[in-house]
Amino acid sequence: MNLLRVLATVSGMTFISRVLGFVRDAIIARVFGAGLMTDAFFVAFKIPNLLRRLFAEGAFSQAFVPILAEYKNRRGHDATRLLIDHVSALLTLALFVITAIGVVAAPLLIYVIAPGFAATPEKYELTVDLLRITCPYIVFISLTALAGGVLNTYSRFSVPAFTPTLLNVSFIVFALWAAPYFDPPVLALAWAVFLGGILQLAFQVPQLARLHLLPRFRLDLGDEGVRRVLRQMGPAVFGVSIGQLSLVINNIFASFLLTGSVSWLYYADRLMEFPMGMLGAALGTILLPSLSKHHATASTEAYSRLLDWGLRMTMLLAAPAAAALALLAVPLVTTLFQYGAFSPADTLATRSAVIAYSVGLVPLVLVKVLAPGFYGRQNIRTPVKIAIVSLISTQAFNLMLIGPLKHAGLALSISLGACVNAALLFTFLRRTAIYTPQGGWPAFLFKLAVAVSLMGIVLWFGTGSTDQWLHASGAHRVAHLAAVVAAGAATYFIALWALGFRPSQFSQRGVE
Repeated sequence: MNLLRVLATVSGMTFISRVLGFVRDAIIARVFGAGLMTDAFFVAFKIPNLLRRLFAEGAFSQAFVPILAEYKNRRGHDATRLLIDHVSALLTLALFVITAIGVVAAPLLIYVIAPGFAATPEKYELTVDLLRITCPYIVFISLTALAGGVLNTYSRFSVPAFTPTLLNVSFIVFALWAAPYFDPPVLALAWAVFLGGILQLAFQVPQLARLHLLPRFRLDLGDEGVRRVLRQMGPAVFGVSIGQLSLVINNIFASFLLTGSVSWLYYADRLMEFPMGMLGAALGTILLPSLSKHHATASTEAYSRLLDWGLRMTMLLAAPAAAALALLAVPLVTTLFQYGAFSPADTLATRSAVIAYSVGLVPLVLVKVLAPGFYGRQNIRTPVKIAIVSLISTQAFNLMLIGPLKHAGLALSISLGACVNAALLFTFLRRTAIYTPQGGWPAFLFKLAVAVSLMGIVLWFGTGSTDQWLHASGAHRVAHLAAVVAAGAATYFIALWALGFRPSQFSQRGVE
């Protein structure tokens, strides 16, 4: 299995999903703008997203995939299927309980994560209603994550990578055609989340059936594998909670700022999530199963080489993405979002958050590569301790920056906290000899800096003035942005080629 080819496949599928995500956000921005209704929806959607990361893609995957890989490689199909049955039964039961609590406690949850909304009863009550509709999403998406973890462990990466596309399709359909039938119209977005969760889970079921691994409800709390997953889940949930707690605290701060601040941060975050999904999530997805397999077979040198490959791919792809995100902030926001109710003032407010987020893009992707270096060895405690330090650092930055920079200060705090997180993860991997850098790093970084600088010059001069983007037609923005991006990308890759980079140098074999 060529991991470079797998990365291209997963990134390609993710690209489709992200493009549809931008279409979705452009439609939401056009229909709803950035105001009371969108603030309410984005806050309501944060809670199932938070729970998703706690019990699904975050903590659960970190705890489950390494143990699943061990069962697959050492114990055979029957034992692996039994583990999947037992774990999925327990997860399903826990998710139904959590969802029921979320629906009942919705008013309290909104008061906790967005206390500023209480000053506007209409906003507060709408957010509660939206949360009650979106809460069941956690059941569907968590079971989807379980299915995705199984498929990734069996090197079926493309199906889980494509699955998020279905949520975006649901959003687009409901925003364009169903919104007029709801009162208020923003309720359509909540029902889009509900249906999107069902579609994502249904899409993966046939793939599990082909592997003869479709879960059956067989609850057994005494199973050895279940106990091991639960032991790993404890620190994993705590670790992911720390990262998500930082976002919740940011949301609390933003709820006291100008109306629209939550939405500006959301749209800026969406722009950052595009390269994050294509690079960070894709790299983390393909690295964890292979790292877990190397650990199961005690292949320490191969383990270190794989981490080195992940770090080089991160720098090669995330560094130019971060530079482009900062330099193209206004072109991107105007082209994607400035239509209908989304005003030029919203664009300028979103731009400052985009630039602040761009500072943290490389370290955020690095975390997605470095953390699996611990998870693959079934060591979750070390990243958790580092996450605590990162959380404290992020909140210290919040207190320093929110005054002068407002909502952009909150975005910059996330970026600076990610820098702390990545630096500590790297330090501990080196100190414990889990990772030993391969040769050639100084020359690699120098050549990379030259290529990114040349690309930055082209983007700077090709972009032009802010005013022309704020007042240009939509068609002109699209054409101009496409030309600038093409020129920047061509400059970067031509520079890499001239400096001696070749695709074959980044080929890497993974474990089947």
